[in-house]
Amino acid sequence: MTDLEIRRAQFDFDDDVPFIWNPGNPAFSFSMNATSIIAVCFEKMIVAAVQEALPLISDTAVAAEADAFLRQEAQHARSHRRHLQALNRRYPGLQETLDAAINHYDKLTATTPLAYRLAYIADLEATFTPSMKMMLDNEALLFRGGDDRVASLFLWHFVEEVEHRSSALIIYDAVVGKPWYRVRVLPSVVRHLGEVITIIADGVNDSVPEDERGVDAGAMMRTVRMRRAVRRWLRLDPPDPDATPPSYAGIRRREKIIAVVNVLLSQTPFHKPANSPLPEFADRWLARYRAGDDVWHWYTSELAGKDGNRG
Repeated sequence: MTDLEIRRAQFDFDDDVPFIWNPGNPAFSFSMNATSIIAVCFEKMIVAAVQEALPLISDTAVAAEADAFLRQEAQHARSHRRHLQALNRRYPGLQETLDAAINHYDKLTATTPLAYRLAYIADLEATFTPSMKMMLDNEALLFRGGDDRVASLFLWHFVEEVEHRSSALIIYDAVVGKPWYRVRVLPSVVRHLGEVITIIADGVNDSVPEDERGVDAGAMMRTVRMRRAVRRWLRLDPPDPDATPPSYAGIRRREKIIAVVNVLLSQTPFHKPANSPLPEFADRWLARYRAGDDVWHWYTSELAGKDGNRG
């Protein structure tokens, strides 16, 4: 049987949420808002693909893992929808952006075989543990000081991504196998994800006033950032003192290099997510959850607990 737990998230997104939910890091705020959009689209595809795959799985342990995996992902999609609904109340145009991104994934579901979609899911899920380890290892820098609802949403989501880090590959191996097929389709996966990110960046620029988003969403795209970095390195462009600092500006270079290397290794054909280094923060989050703490308001409940201890 699976070890995954289905947790009923209790986030309060009844009020509007600022687009720059972490005023100290506008670029990271945009990045996580874009992640909310991708989460809804990607996790909808996951649920559909895993439901299609379940009748093909004969191993009861794998079937239990698949069922728990899709139920966790459905919880993620539901909570991210609530975050986006709160953003949409302030910026109604974002709904068109979400709809366009969902349609792009729906087209993928309708036009590609199950093997491709399971490979897509396994490829992308494999990148999450190393990238989210870097973020959770720097939780105080990236999340503390931001809107507690949004910060708590991503802390929970990232912990559960680490928890089910092996699930997508277990399902892929049971239904498809063919480890080199995942490698072969990787360029297509990256290309599709880039198309979705472009849809999101263009939609954000059109829907959110520049003074309220704090960044040029298009400039946050990886290809644009890389091109600008190369031009600055070649001294073709002068330094821009007014440029928005990148999302991970405060993280040590060594940590970023390790994350990139581990993301690349995660795409090798015989990668085992179970062997990935894990963030210490995940253990802290799970311990507080099991103790009955209000992890849905991570920082305010932490502060309340400390105040209570002092009293």
